[in-house]
Amino acid sequence: MVRPFKRRRIVFEPNAVYYKPAGIPISELKEVELKMDELEALRLADAEGLKQEECAEKMGVSQPTFNRIISSARNKVAESLTKGFAIKIIKQ
Repeated sequence: MVRPFKRRRIVFEPNAVYYKPAGIPISELKEVELKMDELEALRLADAEGLKQEECAEKMGVSQPTFNRIISSARNKVAESLTKGFAIKIIKQ
């Protein structure tokens, strides 16, 4: 049986939910979906500079779960930047 999804604390609301390379029409772009918990993980770890244990506590998840979230987020952002994909932030 699958464990129930544990809600993550997210205190950040982005001003924009779509980012794309300049000069390329949206219709010609592939898109990567970044979940709100992934964005929150990026904010806490990279923008705020907190340690993973602190980030996990703030989000209400375990440190291994936080590690999986931040790894996924970083992979998506790196892929978007290196391949010229758009980033769409979605609510879960």
